Amino acid sequence: MSSPRKYPWFYRPLEWLLLGLAHLPFSVLYLLADGIYLLLAYVIRYRERVVLENLRNSFPEKAEAEIRQIARKFYRHFAEVMVETLKLAVLTPAELKRRVLFRNPEVMERWFAQGRAVLGLSSHAGNWEWVLTSGAAWLSAQADGVYKPLSNPFFEDFMYRLRTRTGAGLIPMRETLRNLLRHRGQPRVVSLLSDQAAGPEDQPYWTNFLHQDSGFYTSADRLAPQFHFPVIYVSIRRQRRGYYEIVLTELYNGDAPLEPGKFAITESFVRHLEHDIRLFPSDYLWTHRRWKHKR
Repeated sequence: MSSPRKYPWFYRPLEWLLLGLAHLPFSVLYLLADGIYLLLAYVIRYRERVVLENLRNSFPEKAEAEIRQIARKFYRHFAEVMVETLKLAVLTPAELKRRVLFRNPEVMERWFAQGRAVLGLSSHAGNWEWVLTSGAAWLSAQADGVYKPLSNPFFEDFMYRLRTRTGAGLIPMRETLRNLLRHRGQPRVVSLLSDQAAGPEDQPYWTNFLHQDSGFYTSADRLAPQFHFPVIYVSIRRQRRGYYEIVLTELYNGDAPLEPGKFAITESFVRHLEHDIRLFPSDYLWTHRRWKHKR
């Protein structure tokens, strides 16, 4: 799939450096990740205030020592996600399938067999960059992800190529509805990162999430009944360094009537995500200002 944007020539050395690093074996890349972890956690203290504030508010029952331990584990995980994402530049679909196990792909495959498209709701947990790319390797139907293009032309181009190497497609957020109409009736999964903070202009659904009043996008509740999409919660869980497991849970069958104004699909997604975060708190993206908007 072609790159969506061209970038200035002076980014070429950076591209060569990143591609050179991507060709290094995982063992070397994880040594690099150890260095990035130390830099983020102890030298520049990257968004430390945001991380600690998010953790304290999300787990008020935990002591300060445990909060800081989770923060340190998060920084290590974050550094590993960085090098794992870079490795997408050279990973083959077969290697990605070996490292990301879809525990129950039949939850989606049964809908593909009926010629249906599904919505997959995922989050910034585990290695979120490996979800769509591994889905393209595992599933029999096309895997497309809705995303917000980056403002920097080089990084937009580079990340676009990483994310589509295994056959996945990307849909710019502003073109979502047009894309769904154009491909109506085609079996595929359309993936949404549904944990992002929705602003007041998005008319969010407000609910309690990790002890905090939180606004969520309501795309799934609006699109699923309109297009008769079954909705699947996608949980990615780290098994060990460089290996993950994806578990699929059906939230909605695409045909049942939904009570207006209740946002049952989004509420179900929130509860499943909250459960996963409590099980693996250090594997969530705590640098994000998730609760910056107020009701």
